[in-house]
Amino acid sequence: QVQLVESGGGLVQAGGSLRLSCAASGRTFSNYAMGWFRQAPGKEREFVAGISWSGTSTDYGDPVKGRFTLSRDNAKNTVYLQMNSLKPEDTAVYYCAASARLVNMRGHLVNYWGQGTQVTVSS
Repeated sequence: QVQLVESGGGLVQAGGSLRLSCAASGRTFSNYAMGWFRQAPGKEREFVAGISWSGTSTDYGDPVKGRFTLSRDNAKNTVYLQMNSLKPEDTAVYYCAASARLVNMRGHLVNYWGQGTQVTVSS
């Protein structure tokens, strides 16, 4: 079992930055690919970014490429999503996710979900 707790959301002006964190409990954190999804009101949940268990491979959704950076610290059981140049369309609830494989992330094949953290970007 892996439990995921997100933090770092909040309100920021367009062009600003936020860093989301996802702390995982359980002894098998390093066995999982980790990632982030987001869901805006009235829209489907979409893939944001994913990182392999080792941290050597990453994948990003097209809307965030070049602006968001995902990293992980297996010693701390934590993943970090650095979000720069934020836009109002980035406003959503952001969910941390754990999956058996990085390639599964885009297909939303997720084993564990966090509760979500709200990110609001004002124009």
